[in-house]
Formats: sequence, C-alpha cells, structure tokens
Amino acid sequence: MGIIAWILIGLAAGLIAKALMPGRDPGGLLITMLIGIAGGLLGGWLGKVLFGVDSIDGFFDLSTWVAAVVGSVILLAVYRMLTGARSTHRHA
Repeated sequence: MGIIAWILIGLAAGLIAKALMPGRDPGGLLITMLIGIAGGLLGGWLGKVLFGVDSIDGFFDLSTWVAAVVGSVILLAVYRMLTGARSTHRHA
C-alpha cells in the first residue's frame, strides 16, 4: 500500500477509534490521523505476533481495517492515560 492509502486508513481508523471511545481528547485531526496510522501498524504487528497472520494485506481487506481500528483504540487509550495525567486546571 502507498502512503496515501496509509493516511486514509489512519484517518478513518483514528476517527472510528474516537467514536468507539467517546470523550474529550487533546489534539485535533493531525493527532487523530497519527494515532490511526500508528494504530494500523501496531494492529498489524500484533496480528502477526499473536495469531501468525498477515493482517495488513490491502486497502479493501477487512483484516487491514480491523487491525488498524484495534491498534488505534489501544493507542488512543494509552494517549489518554499519558495526556490525562499531565492536564492541569487553569483558573482565571
């Protein structure tokens, strides 16, 4: 797959992960896309290590999308844990 396909899958997987885990997140579209792209890579790696399958086959393969969304949900949870601990309340 090309870089454009990874960006599209990353954007969609990041948005799906945010829809599955609603809440207020720091960061915007760029962070969502980066979490999605990294989540796709993480999901593909986990699929290969845990199940011995090549879960990143092509843009239209269901396994590619499932791996990307699962990886994105994992990374979004980690991102929320890391950024939630650093958030401070500012008073005027």
